[in-house]
Amino acid sequence: MRLLNRTTRRALAFMCLSAALFAVNASNIMAQQETPPPPAAPRSPQIPKPAEKTLANGLRVIVIERTGVPLVAASFVVKNGGEVDPAQLAGVADMTATLLTKGTDKRTAPQIAEAIEALGGALESGARWDASTASVNVMSSRFAPAMEILAEVVRQPTFKEEEIERLRQQYLDDLTVALGQPGAIARFVAQRVVFGDTPYGHPLSGTPQSIAAIRRDDIVRMHQTYYRPDNAMLVIGGDIKAEEAFKLAERLFGDWKKPAAPLPAASAMAKKDANMNSKPRIVVIDKPDSGQAAVMVARPGIRRTDEDYYRGIVANSVLSGYSGRLNQEIRIKRGLSYGAGSQLDVRRDVGPFVASAQTKNESGAEVASLLAGELGRLAGSPLPDTELVPRKAVVIGGFGRNLETASGLVNQIASLALYGLSLGEINSFINSVQGVTAADVQRFAGHRLDAKGANVIIVGNAKEFLPELKKLYADVEVIPVGELDLNSATLRRKS
Repeated sequence: MRLLNRTTRRALAFMCLSAALFAVNASNIMAQQETPPPPAAPRSPQIPKPAEKTLANGLRVIVIERTGVPLVAASFVVKNGGEVDPAQLAGVADMTATLLTKGTDKRTAPQIAEAIEALGGALESGARWDASTASVNVMSSRFAPAMEILAEVVRQPTFKEEEIERLRQQYLDDLTVALGQPGAIARFVAQRVVFGDTPYGHPLSGTPQSIAAIRRDDIVRMHQTYYRPDNAMLVIGGDIKAEEAFKLAERLFGDWKKPAAPLPAASAMAKKDANMNSKPRIVVIDKPDSGQAAVMVARPGIRRTDEDYYRGIVANSVLSGYSGRLNQEIRIKRGLSYGAGSQLDVRRDVGPFVASAQTKNESGAEVASLLAGELGRLAGSPLPDTELVPRKAVVIGGFGRNLETASGLVNQIASLALYGLSLGEINSFINSVQGVTAADVQRFAGHRLDAKGANVIIVGNAKEFLPELKKLYADVEVIPVGELDLNSATLRRKS
């Protein structure tokens, strides 16, 4: 009996000691979480210099050798995307690119999918604003047969009617869902408000009216006009030798003849500049059944080739992200949203800058004021290093993660090539970010993100926030959601 009691007492003493040690460790962990260590000094990557060769037909081939992981990625990039959609046919560039993998002269869509799956690879295609792409990612030992499939879908798509109709229905279903969501409606409206009827004004994936109007002839015409070797580049990266990649490119693409007809002239963008300099619009889309309001402050941003590019992405990082100013002010400090942030979308021409949040309807006007206010505060007050250093670390960390895979590396190099930038810029990215000062950010915010020149878009139950919004802004356009027309800069359906 005495032995049992002694054992029990020892066990209890050990448990108490363990609990005390756990409490101390937990306290130390909490203290560490409250004061995280400063980020280490960033190190610039040394990506091998890409090798280049231009085929006789004008196709630019770029190869980045990276050994260590037996994977290779390739991206065929056409130098045009949604910005060349014809008027009233928004979405045709994206549909054309997506349909590349849906059947060729040799294989049906299921056969293409089965062939790529048998190689253990992945094949994707689609369009963005300035480019249309088809890409493949596969083990290096199976790269040649995967490239044969890539060349086939790029050069020999059949655009079968049944595949077009299947894809059309998918687009229409997606748009039906999107047009029931305040956030999606606000994004579409913001594009029209910022860019009007110019090439960046329409939704990239089209509207219900434009998708319904697209015919096979429109898709074939888009492919015949822009999918040509002298308007494209092939970027290959990973575990492959440059000479081997060049021989493969020559074999698969070298006999592709350049059309005699010149490429269409680029769309005139001067009209867009005029639209940007017009008086900012305050647009409310009244959606009475909306459970919350989507709020956006949108304005023209910068081009990818702008000398302010690095200042811009650092300034945007200060505003965006969980620890960014917008989220800190609107979510953490005031509890008005689950999340607030911003995006600086750089393109061949001037892209948009958008600050956004979703909130309860009655606080829609307040959130609009807070979004604009944070833009003004960034321009009007010095930025402390305790804030600048970690926000630059976020930019650098995201860049580093994008280089971890072969496809990420290919995408980075392809983007530089698309915009006519030096491919060596990939090795100077980190130093360029590090070189941005607090004064640079403040100056950029004042000159390029001025809230006075920004448009305000709110989608929600207007009666809940409209009285307060009209106290902030004199001219407010109110458009019932049933009268909204995304095919026109007026945003209103004609009577």
